[in-house]
Amino acid sequence: MELNFFESNDIPQPRDQIKIEKLTAAPYPDGWRVRVGVDVTPFQERPSLEINLITADDKSVAQLSVIETMHRSMEFTIHIRGIARPEGRYILRAELYYEERTQVQHQQEIQFDIG
Repeated sequence: MELNFFESNDIPQPRDQIKIEKLTAAPYPDGWRVRVGVDVTPFQERPSLEINLITADDKSVAQLSVIETMHRSMEFTIHIRGIARPEGRYILRAELYYEERTQVQHQQEIQFDIG
């Protein structure tokens, strides 16, 4: 008798196969907060993530670090800081890495507007 604990597409993969599969951004009605969703490949070893929210003129307005996540599907709320008004175009960038932050294994980014 064979027992399967994972769906066939959810089998944990080795480190070199892990990537960001989905990145989403949904601004809250107040414009100062953004709901961020990140899905990664099912993993055997826990990856880390660096998430940055950047204005169209390349100013970082929010940053989030996730160290050795235990979850493949994550959701966060980030708060925009350091600007007078939140309206405008933004880039949400997520970087996946192991051990060394400078050795990014996979990166994904999306653009969206507030306002």
